[in-house]
Amino acid sequence: MDTDLAILGGGPAGLTAGMYAARSRIPVVLIERGLTGGQMAATEMVDNYPGFEEPVLGVDLAQKMEAQARKFGLEILVEEIRSVAATEKGFTLDVESGKSLTCRALILATGASPVKLGIPGELELAGRGVSYCAVCDGPFFRDLEVAVVGGGDSAVEEAIYLTRFASRVHLVHRRERLRAVKHIQERAFAEPKLEIHWNLIPVAVEGDREVKSLRTRSVVDGSEHALPVGGVFFYVGLHPNSEGFRDVVTTDERGFVITDDRMSCSKPGIFAAGDIRSKILRQISTAVGDGAVAAYSAQHYLENL
Repeated sequence: MDTDLAILGGGPAGLTAGMYAARSRIPVVLIERGLTGGQMAATEMVDNYPGFEEPVLGVDLAQKMEAQARKFGLEILVEEIRSVAATEKGFTLDVESGKSLTCRALILATGASPVKLGIPGELELAGRGVSYCAVCDGPFFRDLEVAVVGGGDSAVEEAIYLTRFASRVHLVHRRERLRAVKHIQERAFAEPKLEIHWNLIPVAVEGDREVKSLRTRSVVDGSEHALPVGGVFFYVGLHPNSEGFRDVVTTDERGFVITDDRMSCSKPGIFAAGDIRSKILRQISTAVGDGAVAAYSAQHYLENL
């Protein structure tokens, strides 16, 4: 399959880029390995996206973005892209299904994934009490005590969300103050089912076939204790989904793709948008802006070939 423009990733950045490109009548295909929406679709409520006076469900916002992009003719393929290679005429995409995909320009919008700490029990008990998505798995923990690890916006918001199901939510944070924005902190402090544990780091998830406790260590005196919980949710950062093209474009020390203000990467013809980029703020609104700029820049690149 040949196209002028390929977009990798179907989150808000990719969907926006796809809508702009399709609307401009650029031959374009968006390639997504799963459901569109990215982390937006896994967020319960979005209350800071412009245009919605009341909070909107993340999955609803994702579906609206996809429907709008499809209305302009965007084609969406469900495929797993393993790697990207540059050719004389553009780029070849190595697809897991074995199909041959080539394009003249490329937009990377593959986003980022939750960081895994790698502590004992984390991977072994994944899906058996360890989770990275409260919206996905919260209902499974009804009337149980759970722990949430982290102190940023996502960690605190998801801890508040889990109080709908859990009998008690323990927020474990390595510092003595939260990093979440103030209004989210205020909601957390006002929630009677939410208890915050300061200056603790997780060192192990304990249990045989399911989670029984989270072992923590104090950063103040080094003491350890086990927090009896039936589930642990980790929100400690993001890892860029850039493994398949780090040898094609320049990335920062963490693997996030470096671009200029036109979303252009170090390799001509490749652009990046959304959470995959090296930038200071990762939000739905910034991803949408990135996607629009990337599509505009890709259009001008193609016109000048």
